[in-house]
Amino acid sequence: MKKLCHISLRPGKMLRSLVLGLAMLVGLAANAQTTPDTIKSQELDEVTVTTRRPGMSRVAGAENGMRINRAELFKAACCNLGESFTTNPSVDVNYSDAATGAKQIRLLGLSGTYVQMLTENLPNFRGAASPYALDYVPGPWMNSIQVSKGASSVRNGYESITGQIDIEYLKPDNDPGLTINLYGSSLGRFEANADGNLHLTERLSTELLAHYQDEWAHHDMNHDGFMDQPNVRQVNLQNRWKWRGDRYLFHAGMGLINEKRDGGQTHHTAPELHHLYGINIETERYEGYMKHAFILNPDHGTNIALMGNLSSHSMDAAWGHKGYHVNQTNAYAQLLFETNFTERHNLSAGLSLARDYLKQDLLNCGFDAANERETTTGIYAQYTYTLTDKLVAMAGLRADHSSLYGTFLTPRFHLKVTPHQVVSLRLSAGKGYRTVHALAENNYLLASGRRLVIDELGQESAWNYGVSSALQIPVGGKLLKINLEYYHTRFGNQAVVDYDTDVTLIHIADLDGKSYSNTFQIDASYPIVSGLELTAAYRWNDVKTTYGGRLLEKPLTNRYKGLLTASYKTPLGLWQFDVTLQLNGGGRMPTPYTLPDGTQSWPSRFHAFEQLSAQVTRWFRHFSVYIGGENLTGVRQQQTIINAADPWSETFDPTMVWGPVHGAMAYAGIRINIGRL
Repeated sequence: MKKLCHISLRPGKMLRSLVLGLAMLVGLAANAQTTPDTIKSQELDEVTVTTRRPGMSRVAGAENGMRINRAELFKAACCNLGESFTTNPSVDVNYSDAATGAKQIRLLGLSGTYVQMLTENLPNFRGAASPYALDYVPGPWMNSIQVSKGASSVRNGYESITGQIDIEYLKPDNDPGLTINLYGSSLGRFEANADGNLHLTERLSTELLAHYQDEWAHHDMNHDGFMDQPNVRQVNLQNRWKWRGDRYLFHAGMGLINEKRDGGQTHHTAPELHHLYGINIETERYEGYMKHAFILNPDHGTNIALMGNLSSHSMDAAWGHKGYHVNQTNAYAQLLFETNFTERHNLSAGLSLARDYLKQDLLNCGFDAANERETTTGIYAQYTYTLTDKLVAMAGLRADHSSLYGTFLTPRFHLKVTPHQVVSLRLSAGKGYRTVHALAENNYLLASGRRLVIDELGQESAWNYGVSSALQIPVGGKLLKINLEYYHTRFGNQAVVDYDTDVTLIHIADLDGKSYSNTFQIDASYPIVSGLELTAAYRWNDVKTTYGGRLLEKPLTNRYKGLLTASYKTPLGLWQFDVTLQLNGGGRMPTPYTLPDGTQSWPSRFHAFEQLSAQVTRWFRHFSVYIGGENLTGVRQQQTIINAADPWSETFDPTMVWGPVHGAMAYAGIRINIGRL
């Protein structure tokens, strides 16, 4: 068996599909235009005054939040949500395994299941949708992403433990017109995106969002007989409507996703294998949402809102001879009231109802899957005190009753103090809960040859505490922005995925002992010269959990991360150059076992590795073209699948992924703004 510690630095083949992307650039006129982040422009006697919105900005208020807008998203290809955090120092995105292409977010050193996913303030992509949710949001559809760290507001529920990620889509009442985005990569990936707005009346507008993705290549850069990434074909559509009255707002929409993933052994696998190990995952998802807002008193910001969403998520998956089917329906509704008694005092209160139903079936997996049902009703109140710009305090409490776990309370508190315009300090503390859908959320573990054992699990709970400070220091006539933060998360109960206690199985059980994470981060940004901004960040993670009575580092988790980004835009905004360098620290591997020849199955730790990405963008009057590359250092994990030569054995395991699964990749694309329809 090959050892896991080897790293290849040789770039992969990068020209195979680049021709497709470059062909997009042929025959297009070159009329200059300012970039989309130019937000104000006024001519005064042939003098143009222009201000540019920063790509990332801090959210006002007591919570520690960061807003990522389209100017930041355009610094990379940003094909979907999972690829939107390349330049972000706080959020990591890693592959869950080397077979299905499932990805997960890491925030504050913990997996994305502890991050509450929202789309425009509505909980979304839960349970069965979570393993592949990052691929369900096309990048060109997003207007902004808001990342909040720590225990967030109680308004959106009790599930936020390490933070929230709220996605804002493009709006139906934006300027009417049509935008098209085409993308091609050297790894055999093509994407086409379109968004069009139509104003039917002065008050009523509609929007259509369309996405098509096709990954057709069969790459096997480490020559283990398995595709490095599955072939993915996805069709994603949304239709959104908005009505804006004097005292009433209406917003609604519906969408569908159809996706097929095919992976596993390639046709070039050794001929003595009569049956190729195949991976096939087919998904159909339908969803709809509706929002009503009634403005009762504009002077005091008094309003009542009723909002909700409904989704149906069906997935049929096969890993070799194993099969899994899940059909999840989720319904959520919220009634909320908000008012400002005075300029200093704000009250928000509301009711919520959530219903989850998962119908599950397993084939040749050694155990049966139970159907899961839960209905949760909740009530909350949140008070905010604002003393000009010097102090903001927010305290919230919600009570929820679950049909499975009874009644529980969720307290949360946030405080922001600004003693001087140079420095601000934030403190937060709060509790979070989560219902575990262990099989649906971790279905990619079925690809492993190990036996999967899932105990009857309780509700997860954790306390999160945080402190952060933001400084804006004048240096050389410009502002040096520095952010320091520390977060501690301690679990009362946790669903622990245990690789260590028994090498023949993967055991998911309730926590028996301690589990916590400590995260410290410092980041700084400074505009060196006009148009050129540098950002540097460093994060240290200390994440430990009890496995079989031993308190150990969480496996496959980077000990630290360093980030350096440089972005330069020419004075007229015609050219933009972006470079990002990441240094990902090493970490612990699950406990290795001894092979018959006396050697270890893999090293006890994996090593640090670096990744470099770059992009050049040229802006024209009605379109822009971009060309770039990812993982230009060519670093990749040499052995992503354990015992790939015998996928039907108990020692076969594609879930030991800690680094990139493919080498260097080049891409090119074009964004076209056709204008008013």
